[in-house]
Amino acid sequence: MKYYIIAGEASGDLHGSNLMKALLRQDLNAEFRFWGGDLMQNVSGTLVKHYKELAFMGFLEVILNLRTITKNLSFCKQDVDAYNPDVIIFIDYPGFNLRIAKWAKQKGYKTHYYISPQIWAWKENRIKAIKRDVDKMYVILPFEKKFYENKHNYPVEFVGHPLIDSVAERNQVDEYEFRAEHELNEKPIIALLPGSRKQEIRKMLSVMLSVVNDFPDYQFVIAGAPSQDFNFYKQYIDDTNVNFINNQTHDLLSVSTAALVTSGTATLETALFKVPEVVCYKSSWLSYQIGKRLVKHIKYISLVNLIMDKEVVTELIQNKFNTKTLKQELTIILDDYERTKFFINYYDLEKKLGGKGASEKVAELIYNSIN
Repeated sequence: MKYYIIAGEASGDLHGSNLMKALLRQDLNAEFRFWGGDLMQNVSGTLVKHYKELAFMGFLEVILNLRTITKNLSFCKQDVDAYNPDVIIFIDYPGFNLRIAKWAKQKGYKTHYYISPQIWAWKENRIKAIKRDVDKMYVILPFEKKFYENKHNYPVEFVGHPLIDSVAERNQVDEYEFRAEHELNEKPIIALLPGSRKQEIRKMLSVMLSVVNDFPDYQFVIAGAPSQDFNFYKQYIDDTNVNFINNQTHDLLSVSTAALVTSGTATLETALFKVPEVVCYKSSWLSYQIGKRLVKHIKYISLVNLIMDKEVVTELIQNKFNTKTLKQELTIILDDYERTKFFINYYDLEKKLGGKGASEKVAELIYNSIN
């Protein structure tokens, strides 16, 4: 069968690639055409658009790139029609994907959505479009099933979180070899995860680096995003003794003592590696003011706290994300007693996420529903 998959971010590329592998195990004749990235391209099929061309963060950035977004929507529709797939699989990326889903449903294509838009946080009115335009929804957070079914009478499948598989399947890292390969010394490592988009890295990284000299007994290592090259980071680290490792975030987290993490999927990845963390977030003033008014009824921004429904990790948002506060919070998570509390909560978190096998479950459900 022919599958058309649309993923617009680095995380979507990761989960899309694992879904494609699982679909190939279900369907030996599977053919893929997709919007995604290198990981999906390494599996099979034809890459139409790379997510590097699609990632716009915040309200202002979206407005400034409206013409590009409109062109991409038009091109996508033409490309889907030319391919004529048996099913379209949307992976997160709701601003774009829900528009395509509306068109696709009207055209008679089967529409399956893997990794729900976070309508429980904001834009809850999108439920009307989802109920109208999405044939099957596969959710990865335990509270989403209750949200959809109890509150909105829309049946969904909870499949577990695919990050559990990604963490479980990765090869064990030899810490000695890893340190030698990247010229790291014997000091404990504090990982810096400033995000994947240029806009957020600019906002986050300089503040993260401002605390480096306050922790001389540790070494700081930046986790470079696969969507950015070293030259972009170089301007921030030229005059520091900070190390840089590109596109090996999971390996880095597996040997890290603590982490400073930009809010997003990376906060959950860090928790699954059992690394104590401080969650950081800062956007443009305009984006923050708009977002604050739209997102009123959720208590937290990090996935860790949302899933656990309590403050497991400290969140430093906007003005609270500054050198003084970041230093205080990093000092706390390096304390042995505080670290023990993290580990206990992280184990409970993993249980709530439903165990391994998300990609296999989704692939089986999709294949059986359209076969």
